[in-house]
Amino acid sequence: MNIISLVLKNGSQYLKNNCIKNYQLDAELILGKVLNKSREYLLINDNKVLNEDEVKSYHNLLDRRKKNEPIAYITNEKEFWKSKFYIDKNVLIPRPDSEILLEKVLMYYKNKRNVSALDIGTGSGCLIISLMKEKQNFKGTAIDISKKALKTAEYNAKIHQLDHRIKFYKTSVDNFFKGKYDLIISNPPYINSLKLKYLDEDVHKFEPTQALEGGLDGFKIFRKILRKSSLLLKKGGKLVLEFGFDQKFEIIKLIKQEKYFINDIFKDYAKNDRCIICTKL
Repeated sequence: MNIISLVLKNGSQYLKNNCIKNYQLDAELILGKVLNKSREYLLINDNKVLNEDEVKSYHNLLDRRKKNEPIAYITNEKEFWKSKFYIDKNVLIPRPDSEILLEKVLMYYKNKRNVSALDIGTGSGCLIISLMKEKQNFKGTAIDISKKALKTAEYNAKIHQLDHRIKFYKTSVDNFFKGKYDLIISNPPYINSLKLKYLDEDVHKFEPTQALEGGLDGFKIFRKILRKSSLLLKKGGKLVLEFGFDQKFEIIKLIKQEKYFINDIFKDYAKNDRCIICTKL
């Protein structure tokens, strides 16, 4: 009989047999996606009988996970900061480490009002949307080179009822000339092109290369952002960047060349240098 508890047990074992690390959690999340129910619902209603279509859909999604497709793409959902975001294969999956960037921005702007913020390479929109939810009197602008990524970000802004407070533009940072900003944030592509294939399979095989690759040295996009931000920032405006765990010294060098003052560097949850805040002089 296809009762929830048995279907989950079999699904969990199937993922375990195929070397999926979080097999039990993933099995629950996937069934929750099929039934459009929470994990709590599955536990409370573990004797509920599923129909054949539901079981078939569940097995189809398990097969996708078996091939290491990220759970966020299968469920079209990822939690970031205090909210859930719609996620698809056109955007990078939000990471907990990127919450450090947001946390530090909120710390620096704790008592600030009427701040205009620009998010470069917005992807899913999780950074700018989370910032706008925290700061009701901030104004947001977000750009991305990918039309499909922007569509996802705009959808997230809509479901979080912020589409009236964030303007979205499809453009590269080089070709963006609109406005002057108090704050620029970015989690740009920073993986060395030659190292892409050595990333975990669920990353290099499924996440968009355009959102990962930072050129042969990993700093191609950083250079563009630093140059353009010096024109887009108001005097005294702040630039906040996420960077790779081994890129700190090169980032400092590039920032000093563009004549910014470095305010601080912050570590991520694994105690790696991850985020830098600097001020336009």
